[in-house]
This record gives sequence, structure tokens and C-alpha cells, in this order.
Amino acid sequence: MSKQAKIEWLVNAFFNGDPSVVENLESYWHNDQAIQKLHDEFIENTITNFYVPLGVAPNFKINGKMYCVPMAIEESSVVAAAAKSAGFWKDRGGFKATVIDTCKIGHVHFFWNGSNPKVLYEWFEKNKAVFTEQTKVLTANMEARGGGMKSVKLINKNHLEEGYFQLEARFETVDAMGANFINSCLEQLSKTLETELSGSDLADCDKEVEIVMCILSNYTPECIVKVEVSCPVDELTIGENVEPIDFAEKFIRAIRIANIEPYRATTHNKGIMNGIDSVALATGNDFRAIEACAHAYASRDGQYKSLTNATIDSDNTFRFWIEVPMALGTVGGITKLHPTVKFCHELLGRPGAEELMMIVAATGLAQNFGAVRSLVTTGIQKGHMKMHLLNILNQLEATDQEKEIIRKEFETKTVSHKAVVDAFCSLRGIKSDHKTLKGK
Repeated sequence: MSKQAKIEWLVNAFFNGDPSVVENLESYWHNDQAIQKLHDEFIENTITNFYVPLGVAPNFKINGKMYCVPMAIEESSVVAAAAKSAGFWKDRGGFKATVIDTCKIGHVHFFWNGSNPKVLYEWFEKNKAVFTEQTKVLTANMEARGGGMKSVKLINKNHLEEGYFQLEARFETVDAMGANFINSCLEQLSKTLETELSGSDLADCDKEVEIVMCILSNYTPECIVKVEVSCPVDELTIGENVEPIDFAEKFIRAIRIANIEPYRATTHNKGIMNGIDSVALATGNDFRAIEACAHAYASRDGQYKSLTNATIDSDNTFRFWIEVPMALGTVGGITKLHPTVKFCHELLGRPGAEELMMIVAATGLAQNFGAVRSLVTTGIQKGHMKMHLLNILNQLEATDQEKEIIRKEFETKTVSHKAVVDAFCSLRGIKSDHKTLKGK
């Protein structure tokens, strides 16, 4: 079906043919037909575009270089918190970032029920070079850019499932996320395994192999970036009524709680991912893969923990850091197709994958600092609800003049949904009926 036919079917089947639904969908189409065609072809069954606000967080100083970071996210206060934290640390040396490694991993999952695993291991070691050689046609271009398939090994997983083995391959994909490259190499490895085993001089019972699947892993515990901020404790001037040492100690306790209490750790890390995901999305990266990897990494010791840590060193220096796995790309995918994604890369100075890893991780650290700072001082709702004020007023369909009056009223008041509704109704001279207004 054409896009128009899909929309007609959808509206007739689910919206009783309401023409306003069609008008709403079409209002989100790009006015440049060529750009809209790009969007239509990114996925299947496209009917319209789904807008998410793109904001910027300035003042990020990372390894001495200044950045204005693009963030695509719908949640209030995230961009403001990241920008505020970036400004705070800019004056205290900024973010110090290091990429520890960029290794990515993929597996051929298969079953082999031969005579003895030792037989399979000995055969594999004798024929390992064949596996590498037969992927050369796929790896040549990546190798020319400094990447490629770095190693392949056989792993016995019989202790988990009888007959279960893996071919585990490690890859360097340079500035590409590399999913398609990795999966293509893995599929070739599986073909080599089947072909070489069947043509070997092993016993017939040792030649049979069942390939289950060939797929990269989004868990990349060796593809690590570390970002840190630090300053003397007495420079932690958060507010007039907060002593720096008291703030530092409460902050560290909050991080410790996130390391021992999974209920808190989950929300703690969600806040970190508010920052990480928003930059990943803005730069055309797979934020779902980044999420899955980060949470798996947070559980690597058997308990789900914080991705950030904080200490006061013996020299009275406050240190706060994040160490997180992150597979990112700056080439391939939609990075060269989506106009806004291209804009975001240009805004950042067209970074390579490693530089982007540092930027994204720094944004997650900044977001976490802002959240924990609020939690241990004023409370999270004071800043968050002030940023949410405009959303409430838009739900009430307030005019620009009403918004400005109510915004000024809440400059020194705590924002809550009820309080805003009451102020709105008072301004209009109507009865405050929350049940009636709830659906607006």
C-alpha cells in the first residue's frame, strides 16, 4: 500500500474516518518532499514524523575543549540540569575523559554433540587461520580504516546447556557502530564452521553442527569510556546555606546508597541515561543498545549498582566519575542521511566515535550530578516542577499573557499541578474544578 492508502485504512479502521486525524498526521510532514522521502524510508509503514524537542546544553568543557551539546528528549528539566552542571564544572577544570577500549563482540551460537569437546577444540586451533582468511573479503575495507576482526575463539558453554558452544569474535569498527559489519562477519564464520567441519577428517559424529544464530552482542564491557570531574571540597559552593563539606558528604552517601540499594540504583541510572540517551538520539545512534549495555554493565558483579562513584581523597579533593560501556558510531546508519542528525554532528565539530563517546558520557555524568545535587539539597521537585510549569499551562490552554503572569507568580513558590490549576482558575475567575480540567 502507498503511504496515503495506509493512512486511509488506518483512519477508517480505527478513527471512524475522521478527517481531522488525517490533517493532524499530514501537519507533521516536512515541507521539503525530498527530506520527507528520507524520513519515510528510514523504517517500514511510515505514516508521519514524530517530533521530539531538540535542545542544546552549552558550556561543556571536556579535555579542555568547549562543546555545545545537542540533546533530543521530551522530559522537562533534563537539558537545564545538564547545562547547569556543565557550567558549574567548567569553572572547576571541566570534564576529564578517557576512552579505555573500543572492542566490540559478536557470537556464532551453535550446538555440537560430538565425542568430546577436546576434539572440537583441537580441530578449531588447527584451522583457526581459515576462519580469519574466509572473512577477508568482508573485513578489507574496515582494515583499511584501522579496524577489522581482531580475534576469534571457541567457547564451551556446556555447563549452561548441553552441547552449547560459541565462536566469539572481537572487532574494532573505528568510527562506525559496525552492527551490519559484525553480523556479516559472524554469518561467514558460521558458514566456515559448517563447511570445514563437514569436510574434515574427523569421525562422522564430530562433523555435525547446528548453527542457532549469528549476532553481535550489545553488551560491550570492554568498550569503555571514563569521565571524571574533581575539585577541592571547599570549591563545592552549591548555595548560601550549604557548607561544601556537608554537601560533599551527603552527595557521597547518596552515591553509596545507589551502590547498595537496587531500587535507588535503577532511578539513579535512569537519570544518567536521560543525558546519555538524549545525545545518542540527537546524533543518530542506537540508544536502546546503549541502554541495554549500560544496565547489564551495572549488574556485572551480581547486583545492580550505580554507574557513577564519588570520593573525597586524602588531599581533600572531591572526585565524581562515571565508567560506562558505549558503542557509538559517527559514520553509517542515518548519520549522513538525517538532516538534523547531520546538524548535531556539525555542532559538535564532527567528532570521531571516541570523541563522541566522551561527550555522551560527560553528559550522563553532568545529568547525574545535577540530579543528586538537587536530591541532597532542595529536593528534586523544586527544579523539575518549575520546568514542568509550562507543560501544565499548555494542558490548560493558557494564553501567552496568562503564562507570563503565572510564571512570575511561581518564581518564589513551589510548583505543583494543583497549585498551578488553582492559580489559573483564579486568574480567569472560574471555579477550580480539577476533574473538569484534568482532561485538558
